[in-house]
Amino acid sequence: MNICVVALGKIGLPLAVQFADKGHKVIGADVNEKVVELVNAGTEPFPGEHDLDVKLKKAVDAGLLTATTDTAAAVAASEAVVVVVPLFVDAEGTPDFGWMDAATRAIAQGLKPGTLVSYETTLPVGTTRTRWAPMLEEGSGLTAGEDFHLVFSPERVLTGRVFADLRRYPKLVGGIDEASGARGVAFYEQVLDFDERTDLPRPNGVWDLGTAEASELAKLAETTYRDVNIGLANQFARFADKNDIDVKKVIEACNSQPYSHIHQPGIAVGGHCIPIYPRMYLWNDPEATVVRSAREANAAMPEYAVDLLAAAYGDLKGAAVLVLGAAYRGGVKETAFSGVFPTVEALKARGAVPYVSDPMYTDEELAAHGLTPHRGETVTAAILQADHAEYRELAASDLPDVKVLVDGRRTTDPARWEGVRRVVIGG
Repeated sequence: MNICVVALGKIGLPLAVQFADKGHKVIGADVNEKVVELVNAGTEPFPGEHDLDVKLKKAVDAGLLTATTDTAAAVAASEAVVVVVPLFVDAEGTPDFGWMDAATRAIAQGLKPGTLVSYETTLPVGTTRTRWAPMLEEGSGLTAGEDFHLVFSPERVLTGRVFADLRRYPKLVGGIDEASGARGVAFYEQVLDFDERTDLPRPNGVWDLGTAEASELAKLAETTYRDVNIGLANQFARFADKNDIDVKKVIEACNSQPYSHIHQPGIAVGGHCIPIYPRMYLWNDPEATVVRSAREANAAMPEYAVDLLAAAYGDLKGAAVLVLGAAYRGGVKETAFSGVFPTVEALKARGAVPYVSDPMYTDEELAAHGLTPHRGETVTAAILQADHAEYRELAASDLPDVKVLVDGRRTTDPARWEGVRRVVIGG
């Protein structure tokens, strides 16, 4: 097949490479000229995605992957179009469709009869049918479900392990009609491979959920579940702190039964997905009080971590505090909605002087994010924000003036911090 992937970001580019790796000819479309130049040179535009550098170069060298800024032309040359353009929401959960609207209009200009269009960007329920279908019809003069096929098929991968996740999890598809759904299933069966999994109710592979709305809800539901579960764990942890209970032991005990799947508490919930998609769900379902309460509970955790520090350290005014980790999670060079930002702001509100370090970031990169890099200044307190593997080896001798460490991820080794008051969330 000839396939167009619209937006060559941290999900779109690995997808394009995956399709090319299966022998299909892929055109990647992106508005960023620098990204297009790098892809055409076989060079990954961003680091950290396992195997992307090797697979990208192989696909480009084989002539199976090219990139362009001309989305309409790329669509016109393709039988299938996969859209992975970012969608942002504000603090109230209101989506900003600007980038996706622009991409959809460009797709419509190149759309021809018989083409499959698949949206993978997480969307509010109903968006594929009520927003994209009319926009594609208006710009192309074609009729959705008759002249072209339209599906929603959510990406279900994490950056850093995209290729492994594409094999591990079923690919969900939902069309605006039965024929679109069938075409979507057939497409993804040709471009993906799947690991055998005996734990699933049916064979791993492409699963047709029947409608675009069901597929949209599935993505919002699975990510919202995680936020709600973490919110519950954080509530348990805060109660445990008040009652001198080790919540980690409690959670391990509970999860020894197959009916309990309590997640781990922590200082923050970050990334492009878990903090965002519950807000998107709330935009559809504003009466979902459980979802709203969990989101509020998780958003309050950085402030709570600073509360723990102040309780153990005393007045933080003028105290130099090192925040360990700018990334939103360990091993990933990404600061999207990272807990580092509210943690730093909470420290500043108490008069502390916050510094930040991260093994994956240079001082210049941290400064570019508005953070003050730690360049050897004496610090007397520390808060661990990201669970980087490097922090497992961190010891009191590395920060000899630190009196209190708040480990927001239970990553550090207590034996390495003798003589320092080490505080964890949840006892």
